[in-house]
Amino acid sequence: MPGGRLTQPERQQIALGLTDGLAYAEIARRLDRPTSTVTREVLRNGGPTAYRADLAHRATEHRARRRRQPAPRGPEASAQPHGRDAEAVHAYEETLTTVLMASGMPKMTARVMACLTLTDSGSLTASELARHLQVSPASISKAVAFLDSQGLVRRERDGRRRERYVVDNDVWYQSMMASARATAHLVEIAREGVGVLGPRTPAATRLENIARFADFVSESIVRAAEQARAILHTPDPDAETGPETAPAPAPDPDAETGPETEAPSP
Repeated sequence: MPGGRLTQPERQQIALGLTDGLAYAEIARRLDRPTSTVTREVLRNGGPTAYRADLAHRATEHRARRRRQPAPRGPEASAQPHGRDAEAVHAYEETLTTVLMASGMPKMTARVMACLTLTDSGSLTASELARHLQVSPASISKAVAFLDSQGLVRRERDGRRRERYVVDNDVWYQSMMASARATAHLVEIAREGVGVLGPRTPAATRLENIARFADFVSESIVRAAEQARAILHTPDPDAETGPETAPAPAPDPDAETGPETEAPSP
C-alpha cells in the first residue's frame, strides 16, 4: 500500500469526503491512495454512515499493538482473578472503551467507565484508576465528574476515608433517569421559546414540535426504565434459601363450597 498505514489526518479527510457524499474513488484520488484502501478502511470501521476518524485510528492502533505484543506468560498473566486470560481481558477493555466512545463519551471518561465496569468489586479509588490506566489523578477526577453528572457512578467513603467510585446493577437505571430529566428540561426550555418567539410563527412551531417530541421521548424513557428495573431486579425464586411454600391445591369441582341456601317459597 503506497505510503504505509493511513494517518489520522488522512482518516479525517476520508470522514470529510464521506460527509460530502464523495465516492470512494474520488476520496482515494485526493489522498493519492488506492481505492481499495479507502474502501477497506471505511467498511471495517462502521461503514459510510457511521465512520469516525478518531475511532478508526484508535482501533487501528489497538490492532497494531496486539500484533506487536505477545500475550503475557509470567506473573502478570496469573494476576487476573478467576483464571482469566490477562491479554484477553485487556483487549476486551479496549473494545468496550471504543464502544463507549462511539456512544458519545470522551476518551478518558470511556476508559474510566470501562475499567470500573470490568472490576469484580465495581469499586476503585482515584489512585487505583490512575495506576491501572497510567494517567494523572487530575484526568481521573475530570472523567469521574462527568460520569457522576450523568448518574453513571456514585461516590462512597471506605474505612480509610478514601473516596471510592462505584458502579452497580442500578447504574444504568440511574443514568436513564438522568437522561430523562435532561430531556424534560429541554421540553421546558423549548416551550419557553414558544412564548418568546410568538405562537404560530414558524420558529415557535418548530420549537413546539421539538417540545412535543422530546416530551414523548422523556416519558417513554422513564416508563421503560421503571419496567426494566422491575423485571430485571425481581429476585430469582430458585435462588431463595428460605423454606419452600407448597402451592395451594386446586379446588375440587365436586366438593361442597358451603351450606346450600334453600330457595324461598312463593
